[in-house]
Amino acid sequence: MGLCIQLTDEVGTDIETVADDTNILHRLLPPHDDDASPMLASIDWYGDTVFNAIQMKRFLAEWERIVKTTRSPQEQTLIAAIKRMAERCQDEAHHYLVFIGD
Repeated sequence: MGLCIQLTDEVGTDIETVADDTNILHRLLPPHDDDASPMLASIDWYGDTVFNAIQMKRFLAEWERIVKTTRSPQEQTLIAAIKRMAERCQDEAHHYLVFIGD
């Protein structure tokens, strides 16, 4: 099972969710030792990783590199959905982007 990505509010209410059931992100995200992408490399495959609005500027800059590597329509759909959630996290108060590992 792949990651589940949620946009939540400050009390943890799920606003939007997308699941990576086919492990697309495993192929696209950088490895944990990638110093060029510290935000994305810090996503924990087996635990939860929470990003806040302050972190979204850096997150989205790194995410653009992922956007450019997508090939299939399935990859593009997932990556676009996560980008949209990240933009909401950046623009709306008290929102968090959460990557939930298995």
